Amino acid sequence: MAFLVSGTLQVAAQMADAQESLERKGKYNVQGRRVALTLSSPEVSASTVAILELVFQTLGFDSCRRREASAQDFLEELTGFREQLDAHGVPMGCVLVALVAPSGQLRQPQKLVRELSGCEALRGCPKVFLMLSSAPGAAPKPGAFLTVLGELCGRCSHWSLLQLLTEVFSRTAEESSGATYCPVLRSSLRGALCLGDVEPWGPEPEPNPSAQYDLSRDRAALLLAVIQDRPGAKQDVEALKGLCQALGFETTVRIDPTAQAFQEELAQFQERLDTCRGPVSCALVALMAHGGPQGQLLGVNGQEVQPEALVQELSGCRALRGCPKIFLLQACRGGHRDAGMGPTALPWFWRWLRAPPATPSQADVLQIYADAQGSSSRSFTPGSCDQADILMAYAATEGCVAYRDEKGSDFIQTLVEVLRAAPRGDLLELLTEVNRQVCELDVLGPDSNERRKACLEIRSSLRRRLCLQA
Repeated sequence: MAFLVSGTLQVAAQMADAQESLERKGKYNVQGRRVALTLSSPEVSASTVAILELVFQTLGFDSCRRREASAQDFLEELTGFREQLDAHGVPMGCVLVALVAPSGQLRQPQKLVRELSGCEALRGCPKVFLMLSSAPGAAPKPGAFLTVLGELCGRCSHWSLLQLLTEVFSRTAEESSGATYCPVLRSSLRGALCLGDVEPWGPEPEPNPSAQYDLSRDRAALLLAVIQDRPGAKQDVEALKGLCQALGFETTVRIDPTAQAFQEELAQFQERLDTCRGPVSCALVALMAHGGPQGQLLGVNGQEVQPEALVQELSGCRALRGCPKIFLLQACRGGHRDAGMGPTALPWFWRWLRAPPATPSQADVLQIYADAQGSSSRSFTPGSCDQADILMAYAATEGCVAYRDEKGSDFIQTLVEVLRAAPRGDLLELLTEVNRQVCELDVLGPDSNERRKACLEIRSSLRRRLCLQA
């Protein structure tokens, strides 16, 4: 019994320290134990696994495990891995899991992510997933993505991981049939994640040497919002419109569009950009509406439109080729109301340990989708998300409710506040800060008196730093 209490106290104290670090510096403290795991199917080449292990060692992971199994058995392997971590009782700093399988075999990667997200020993710790596809019969030599990742981890391990990945994406994006395919990341991180062997609160690294996006030319924003039967939506529109205008965007607002009007407005927006006399440097689209059970947007007429189809529409814009395209989605993506993950200590320990509040169950996850033999992520993220230069921010993670009240939504109102306070910051990092603040909130659902948690999902295929103000 004493051992169990001691282990519980140790883990709870670690959680309190990690939460305090995030609140103080907006960075993860990863000084605890770091564990890496590679799950690879038998078809994966030994050289691919070798370069992954080298990356893990370069980033300071003290335990690097490898299991060979079919992709269908990855979930079972991760379940055993989670149970081992929970039983070990040692404070964790970070975990990195590489899942490597032939193209198309990782059909439901989110199930694998959720399995490890439920690990109590990893609560509040960053969980990084490398989702790597490999073509059947591919050459044994690793492709551009892994080669560049290994090189940059060796030279630039002091950079934040998001910063480092943006540089990797820049070097490995691939042109094909008039489109640019690129790796893509999905993040619910709440702070900067630096895995290099540096002091946790040392000086900030030098800016990424790759050029920032040039935003000196025209900028355009389109805000499409259903405000009917959505209290607070009007406040979101006004706040976001003021922010866009302050940042130099020529802003168009459309209220209460039908599902068809969502598509028509995007098509007209693209046409205006393509026929614009002067060059365009950036576009921002905000989509605000009720959401369906599978993440669909509901027009004012109750009919559905897929947000990915709207993203795809703008991805084909000739005027925006090589330019950043920003999408903000304030809508539910399902009906799950997340109660969060709390410490397992007995209630009377909480005040004594300064234990943190519940953490959203889907927070602190970073997923990277790429090709082990090439660079494109098209086999993992069908549709628009494999296009380069796209940044998407969802108000809720997959399957979850997005919260809003009469004052506006947590996502939009926090976003406007953070960007007004630091308009010169890198947008990917600023969205991570927005997520940190949203994750700290406790919200009351409309159908329950129990407090719930919210968490953003950020998707990026950006290839440069994106700063909205010079």
